[in-house]
Amino acid sequence: MSRGAAAAARSFPRAHMAEAFMNVRTALREAITRLESESVPSAALASELLLLHVTRRDRAWIYAHPEATLSSEQWQEYFALVARRASGTPVQYLTGVQEFWGLEFEVTPDVLIPRPETEHVVEIALARLGERTSKKLRVADVGAGSGCLAVALATELLQASIIATDISAAALGVARRNAGKNRVSTRIEFRECNLLDAFAGQAAAPRPNVAFDLIVSNPPYVALADAPSLQREVREHEPGVALFAGESGLDFYAPLIAQAENLLSVGGVIVVELGHDAADHVRALLSTAAWRDVAIADDLAGIARVASAIRA
Repeated sequence: MSRGAAAAARSFPRAHMAEAFMNVRTALREAITRLESESVPSAALASELLLLHVTRRDRAWIYAHPEATLSSEQWQEYFALVARRASGTPVQYLTGVQEFWGLEFEVTPDVLIPRPETEHVVEIALARLGERTSKKLRVADVGAGSGCLAVALATELLQASIIATDISAAALGVARRNAGKNRVSTRIEFRECNLLDAFAGQAAAPRPNVAFDLIVSNPPYVALADAPSLQREVREHEPGVALFAGESGLDFYAPLIAQAENLLSVGGVIVVELGHDAADHVRALLSTAAWRDVAIADDLAGIARVASAIRA
């Protein structure tokens, strides 16, 4: 165990530190109490996930064997992780994994943690493509981050070739590993650039091997002014370059849509995730002769989440 982990573990009661072993029930109870005392949301779930990570067991085993003992190394590692969670580090950065679209993704502090609501981007993209999902398509995932959209689409669009762009080389490294982990790396190309700038020189007159059939994006959309109101897990730990889009949170939509207008083939589809109060702004950007069938879709909470349109 690292020196930092040992120091974190020592923040727990010395009565436990003196024990050679601790059972599953006691460890969970102690962890939940600690996280609740720090007002950590979903304290029980976080405690479970961290224990599963340390023991390399599943939830069924944990609750079927409450008296099973943890080794000294296990409980010290566990309480070190719990201490880090209590200080604000997201569980996903502690375990290094997050599920998205039924797939497992590596996550590090270089990328945003994939959210369930972003799965609506995949759903809308597939619905908009309709019968074309079985054809050879050219797809772009703009601001790929962990690669969750690119990888999820690669598993659904089996004939597609996909370009994943990101301004962060570190994020692209994570995305590459996730493509390999989910066995779609041969169909995803990674480009380090802002938006679709790598293709800007080809935008004036797209050729069949350049034009895209689908462009998806979960761009930065948080207003800088809203930073103080974010959860500390987000504000202090997730990468600002992937979160913030100027004072209004709208800075990326106009240039992205302008590039998509030039790089999408006729009948091509754009699908973008929306930030808070971005729906009207994005609808206006898509309300030109270049676009048709503009739609705004709500998520399960009734919040405007995804904008989509077809290149006219």
